[in-house]
Amino acid sequence: MFISMKQRKGFTLIEILIVIGLIAVLAGVLIVALNPARQFAQARDAQRWNNIDTIMSAVIANLTDNRGTFTCAAGVIPTTAAKMTSTAGATNYNIGPCLSPTYAVSVPFDPSAAGAHWTSTTDYDLNYTIARDATTGRITIDAPGAEITRPINMTR
Repeated sequence: MFISMKQRKGFTLIEILIVIGLIAVLAGVLIVALNPARQFAQARDAQRWNNIDTIMSAVIANLTDNRGTFTCAAGVIPTTAAKMTSTAGATNYNIGPCLSPTYAVSVPFDPSAAGAHWTSTTDYDLNYTIARDATTGRITIDAPGAEITRPINMTR
């Protein structure tokens, strides 16, 4: 006896496999589109852009108040990239007391670098670098911990 299509109940194996395949493809596309690790990395890079802009604005304000000369107890901004930290060292620059509290209440630091912090002007590690071009005097602030956008730096 022949069973008509209207009387048949359930799904065939082919139909089930096609639906499972379509769901797998859609799930894969969704996971790639909403890659949470990449989204968090982009958010941290956006924070780094904002941080170096804040630091640069404070440096420019210091320059403006002092008629174009950056005034700091640590001396002039080095001509080679120096890490902004309170720790003494040949490749470090203690910029904190020159910016806070006059130009920034607290100076922002890298959002995900190990050890990056701001406690006070005597205890901080921003994990950003600063350098001054010896010829033009232009100042560059760099975020070496950038994850997605490379490089993240600002020159003025």
